[in-house]
Amino acid sequence: MNRDAKTQSALIALARTRRMQRALAHAYLHRGAPMPTLRSSLGYMTTTACVADASEPQELVPTGRDAALRGHRMTVLGVARAEGVAYIVEDLGPNETPIAYRLWLRGPREGHLVPIHAWYEHPHEAAEICARLAAIALTLEHASLSTSEAWMLSTRIVQRRALRVGACDDLPIRKFALQLMVEPVSGHGPSGKTTVTAFLRPQAQLTDVWAIPGGGAIARVTYTGIPSGLGLTKDTVVLLTEGLDDYSESA
Repeated sequence: MNRDAKTQSALIALARTRRMQRALAHAYLHRGAPMPTLRSSLGYMTTTACVADASEPQELVPTGRDAALRGHRMTVLGVARAEGVAYIVEDLGPNETPIAYRLWLRGPREGHLVPIHAWYEHPHEAAEICARLAAIALTLEHASLSTSEAWMLSTRIVQRRALRVGACDDLPIRKFALQLMVEPVSGHGPSGKTTVTAFLRPQAQLTDVWAIPGGGAIARVTYTGIPSGLGLTKDTVVLLTEGLDDYSESA
């Protein structure tokens, strides 16, 4: 008997049930709200453009030779419990200077992802920042990868807008304020949510979850966050705690 396959099927079935329960609860709470008109919906679709070919959906997590076009990728460098922060590194691609962040794990800024501006006040080469990251990594506690199948991601479009790029004759591309919520499949445990700016299509994918030493977790979500070419992917991280708050990331 394959216990792993049986457990995974049970988790997927539970996730679908939870999504249905949330959808019914949301519909009941907003039963008196007016429905969006067909005219407004068609107006948004016809006056904006998705520059990717709709007949060939793009994978949010490219592999092989397409991995070089993955856009910006985030990883957890480690946790500094004394500071109450996790250090996050955003890789912008080959020969580009990575961006270092602090993700606050407690206190008034809990859940906020803040770039370490002091590291970038003066021009630095990518090698210098990488050397600094390597040095600080030796002082941090390791955050181990958890089972991402034990968590589920739900999304909600908070706002629809458009962004004009290129020549004035081009149609503006679609822009979304996209709310990301990560919850445990079992319904019990730490959860978290954030709002990001997505372009072209309101899609996102839960890719990794790291367990934090001492409790809690950090989830990495990939979405279409760079409005260039066919739309490159971008990562964000979400702090998963027992308290659920909304933290916004500007893009």
